[in-house]
Amino acid sequence: MMNEYFPGVEGIQYVGRGSKELMGFRHYDPEAVINGKKMKEHLRFSIAYWHTFCADGKDMFGSPVFNRSWDRFDDPLDASLAKADAAFEFMSKLGAPYFCFHDRDLAPELDTLRETNALLDKVVAHVGKLMADTGIKLLWGTANLFAAPKFMHGAFSSPSFDVLAYSAAQVKKALEVTKTLGGENYVFWGGREGYETLLNTNMALETAHIASMFRAAQAYANEIGFDGTFLIEPKPKEPTKHQYDYDAATAQAFLKTNGIEGFKFNIEANHATLAGHTFQHELRYCRVNDVLGSVDANMGDMLLGWDTDQFPTNVYDTTLAMYEILKNGGIAPGGLNFDSHVRRGSYEKKDLFFGHIAGMDTFAIGLKTAAKLIEDQVFESFIAGRYESFTAEWEKKLEKNDLSLAECEDYIVDRKVEPPASGRQEMLESILNDYLFGI
Repeated sequence: MMNEYFPGVEGIQYVGRGSKELMGFRHYDPEAVINGKKMKEHLRFSIAYWHTFCADGKDMFGSPVFNRSWDRFDDPLDASLAKADAAFEFMSKLGAPYFCFHDRDLAPELDTLRETNALLDKVVAHVGKLMADTGIKLLWGTANLFAAPKFMHGAFSSPSFDVLAYSAAQVKKALEVTKTLGGENYVFWGGREGYETLLNTNMALETAHIASMFRAAQAYANEIGFDGTFLIEPKPKEPTKHQYDYDAATAQAFLKTNGIEGFKFNIEANHATLAGHTFQHELRYCRVNDVLGSVDANMGDMLLGWDTDQFPTNVYDTTLAMYEILKNGGIAPGGLNFDSHVRRGSYEKKDLFFGHIAGMDTFAIGLKTAAKLIEDQVFESFIAGRYESFTAEWEKKLEKNDLSLAECEDYIVDRKVEPPASGRQEMLESILNDYLFGI
């Protein structure tokens, strides 16, 4: 590379728990084997192009504070190529195997879609060379259908056909780019697909339009030979007050209502809590319904009711997340994407490494702890005991929808019904503490 954007930083290595080296992994050993697979194969870490290389540190109350050396170029092509060089230097030094992007992360929007696509093609060619040189792969691509003013009332759900058509064309190009770069998945994040008030909204029409465009995307993927997984990323409340993909259950109901098959979900921790769920709840729902596709790994601040996208450092959350992922049989072809950004006060470039190291180590702790919990059948044994009154005979009848109300009455009419056995929540939480901290 012509420029070195992170001088003085060598490749981040596993240094172990006893080390005082801050620029190293204490828990994430990519080559360590857990349950027959290497850590890097379980975790499939991915770097978010937008938060890591595009964010400038501004917020609603303050101007940009991140002084990124790759942002010094005025020409959009030069700026995009420099950002790509910085990104792949960072990811190589961190040892991250994957990255994710929105189309507008790679290259900005110009006056027309034709001009925008021409610029994007030049940047994609450069990114392809960097991928070949480094071996870093694309976990997923997507189109940014939320930032530009045209999307203020939605993209596929917009009341303007011009906006819908632009959105469709943008997705078409993003799918082509994702296929060109060997992306393993494609994500739809409908942050603007919703409404503020029903006084000006045709809900039935808008949801029908979204469904139609999802089908069109599937058709085009088949046409160009893109065989990656389509993912929906559920998101509540922000920026739209009422969103059509509020949580995993809402999004799955939308798909089933519209007869759309083949989609899975990209679950984000911070989105789960904004929807009033735990991270584990959303992952469990997806797992038991066979729609768990990928994960945006972050966390929110429980004192702030918005999407803070912090690096995950809560070992309880990552342990229970990895418990669901392991019970799912893994997460491939999805992965753990750090949809996380450093805090505004962590403005030095070195802080990008510290943030990712913290997140990767925290998920490594979660992986090791979850694997041990599953090996010891800690929760499985207790859960099985709670439901032991459902004998094989009753369970078979329920499964076949062959248990009538009259049959239930005959069984129970002369029996005294006692309360179910204690749920022992506190005991189980104490056991979880033992596995995490009982040294």
